[in-house]
Amino acid sequence: MTAKSAALLALGAVGLFHLAFLVPALCWLVLGYLGCLFALRRLATARQAFYIGLAIGLGVFVPQMGFLWTIFQAAAIPLWLILALFHAAFLLTLNRVEFRLGTKWAVILAPVLWCGIEYFRSEVWWLRFAWFTAGSSLVDTILALPAILGVYGIGFGLLGFVGLGFLATNSLKRRLNLTIYALSAAILGALAFPPLMAVPQRRPALKVAGLQLEFPAVPDVLTGLDKLAKAHPDAELLMLSEYTFADGPPPRAVREWCRRNGKWLVVGGKQPIEPGSRRGDEADSSAPAPLRLLTSAATKARFYNTAFVISTNGEVVFTQAKSRPIQFFADGEPAPSQRVWDSPWGKLGICICYDASYRQVTDELVRQGAVALLIPTMDVQEWGEHQHRLNARMARIRAVEHRVPVFRVASSGISQIIDRDGREQATAPFPGQGELIAGGLRWSGKGGTVPLDAWLAPACTWTTGGVMLWLAVTGWRPRRKQKEAR
Repeated sequence: MTAKSAALLALGAVGLFHLAFLVPALCWLVLGYLGCLFALRRLATARQAFYIGLAIGLGVFVPQMGFLWTIFQAAAIPLWLILALFHAAFLLTLNRVEFRLGTKWAVILAPVLWCGIEYFRSEVWWLRFAWFTAGSSLVDTILALPAILGVYGIGFGLLGFVGLGFLATNSLKRRLNLTIYALSAAILGALAFPPLMAVPQRRPALKVAGLQLEFPAVPDVLTGLDKLAKAHPDAELLMLSEYTFADGPPPRAVREWCRRNGKWLVVGGKQPIEPGSRRGDEADSSAPAPLRLLTSAATKARFYNTAFVISTNGEVVFTQAKSRPIQFFADGEPAPSQRVWDSPWGKLGICICYDASYRQVTDELVRQGAVALLIPTMDVQEWGEHQHRLNARMARIRAVEHRVPVFRVASSGISQIIDRDGREQATAPFPGQGELIAGGLRWSGKGGTVPLDAWLAPACTWTTGGVMLWLAVTGWRPRRKQKEAR
């Protein structure tokens, strides 16, 4: 492969990726993005594959995640590089498979490697980051695929689709391969239309309402709740954002408000871990304590970032801590366990902000019988609108994958009520301080589902690790022999 061809394919991969993610009508261009990556497996050396993969990764992540500079300044550069390394690892591994085992094995293993590396990057290691998986580009237009395969399974299928296309144009058995390719396209097309899927009966709507407030004082919370109850008196369940109370649990004044007004409330706060810490009755949330970068001072007080459920009699009847605290931030300790809230309306799963980005979190809630997801969210206003939109997109992905409605209230937008088909029924804008959102959640009597990639993606990750280990061992032996010969 010439340097010019490699450069064109790399530029094509980056350009097609951004078009697929920014323009919903062009989402199928993700096939071109993956096709360019697959074609680059024929690079002459492993070093070329690694560095071109790294360049593509930077071209993919840096424009979409410029907000990391706003948050971390120069420290954003190593974060971008780490994310780009996963493209480099995929292209390097596929390149070695091509030259050691041949094209047919590259076609067979490409979807496994892609799915395994995406899942490892998104769900497994400590710096996990689940945005911008290839399959997530199809969520805006394709409803059935994520519900059956999941976004990691879609990535697996897309790479397999690309490989079949390559064989169809390069194999001696072209007619057979073209038939398989056309059949695969027909299946994908059929799954893309939700009317072909059975639609289960849905129960009457749970009426919900939320209010956007970022690090408010307690008097502001009470004023906002009065406004919310007056504007939507029929709402049965109210919700405020993560870290509404940045100094502790919900104070007595808020619990009393729920008792007087006969409202259920889900609200974010801190649950101290160390004994002797301040109780909710004594906590003073009048002084905002914004979500901040982790420092030695920020590690002294250990706590859980918690969603509290306050009943109509003013008592905290359920709590759920955040399972995936944001890395490098004073965001509390990981939740020791996950449970669903057995509410008066059914089993509801609560995942806090960043938790909604991770299938391991939402899969567990759905397995426990969650029929809807509640997502109190802290999106700091200064992080920018693009970051808010990307984070809001993850809620739609989870709704479509699990076939459950989602109620998400963010501190400064974008709040959402999403039906089980991933359609936004109501939104509140960015930055939208004091904006209200209200609507209904409807779900099927059977609850949600867990996609097939819940077992496929971990299997691909283990297989990918095995392939990498085999390539490393078998590649080391020839190099050792060459050194001995010299």
